Order: sequence, then structure tokens, then C-alpha cells
Amino acid sequence: MKPNIGIADNHLQGIAKLLNILLADEFTLYAKTRNYHWNVTGASFSEMHKFFESQYEELDEIMDEVAERVRMLGHYSLGSLSAFSKNTRLTEGQDDDNSKKMIQNLLDDHETIIRMCRNDINTLNDKYKDAGNADFVTSIMKSHEKMAWMLRSYLE
Repeated sequence: MKPNIGIADNHLQGIAKLLNILLADEFTLYAKTRNYHWNVTGASFSEMHKFFESQYEELDEIMDEVAERVRMLGHYSLGSLSAFSKNTRLTEGQDDDNSKKMIQNLLDDHETIIRMCRNDINTLNDKYKDAGNADFVTSIMKSHEKMAWMLRSYLE
């Protein structure tokens, strides 16, 4: 059954597409963070291992919220690795064994998502007239701003 929430069907489709792209970005960053959690080494192993875990757990919650939001709009969420790979705006990157490089890579991705969210918020407000999803993406952007700040703090 289609939702009757005051948004035209073609706009719902565009909003769902935008959110699915965000979902692909979140999954890509989640996978990279999880990879670093598994593979970090060095004197700060224990601290970084736990830190990366806290970050990927937060990303897991964000992914679930984004996927459920797409479903609320009456569309299907992406759910395969190939779909995520085709739709992400991030690069998977390469394996690193240097924790500073890991942190920098994650910081770069969070900042990319923040910039993309700012653009998406404008699109949601201006093109789709959807204040609800604009607010939703704003809350995601704020989460990434906090995670970026924490990563940046390790590099100062």
C-alpha cells in the first residue's frame, strides 16, 4: 500500500533514491570502519580497536534508520553489496596498517558524507518540499559531524 503522506509519488521515488544513495555511503563507511577495527595494530591497539568499534556501531544504527525510512516511503532499501557498490559516493579505499592513516581515511569519508548531506538537505527542501526527510538527514549529518570531530581530535 502506498503511503498517503502529502508527497507526490514521483517525489517519493526521488527521495527514496536519494536516501538509498546515503544508505550505500553509510554501508561503505561502515565496512571501512569495521575493517580498520579488525586490522589496527600498534601501541594504541586496544584504544583504537574500541574506538573503531564505537564508530561502526553508530554507523550500524544510522544504516538501519535510513533503510527503514526508505521503507516508510513505500520503496525498497538497497541491501546487496553490488547495489551498495554501484550507488555509493565514497571509495572503498585500500588497506592500511598505519592507525593515523586509518583515522585520516575515515575522517575524509565522514566529511564527504557531511558535505553530501548538506546538498541532500537542500534537495529535499527545495526540490521535494519534504521537511521531514530534510530534518532526518540533518540529524544524520550531525552524527557524522560528531564522529568527524572525534576522529579529527586524534590527528591534532
